[in-house]
Amino acid sequence: MKRCSVSEKAKAPRLSQFCVSLPAALIIVIILSQISYRSASAQDPAVEKGKAVYNGIGACASCHGPEGKGDGVAAAALMPKPRSFASGDFVYDTDGDGKKGSEADLLNIITNGAQKYNGSPLMVGRPDIPEEDRKALVKFIESLKK
Repeated sequence: MKRCSVSEKAKAPRLSQFCVSLPAALIIVIILSQISYRSASAQDPAVEKGKAVYNGIGACASCHGPEGKGDGVAAAALMPKPRSFASGDFVYDTDGDGKKGSEADLLNIITNGAQKYNGSPLMVGRPDIPEEDRKALVKFIESLKK
């Protein structure tokens, strides 16, 4: 990058103290976009595994939707409506730690069902899913929070 001359600064007082040529600016933008893309796409393996459980054996997407917004194909027929994981607005404190929606709370709901915690009987417990997979599912659900 070259330094702006005094005359360039006077012509464009809103520019920063450095002038950047168009090709250099494009290179910077491309590099920054690749860095952010890689960090977003290189997810924790547990999140990826949880996503597979969510869409597969867990059958969570059928009610909660592919993006966890509570808009799955079965959601229209359900009352109460499935929770939106995207909002991150959880209502259960299953372990009594004062924090609703902690990892332990989500794991308890997935394992035991919501009815055990005075919730809807429609969210049935899934103790049939291996514990490691349920923990990965919790990681995926947490990743859906916007």
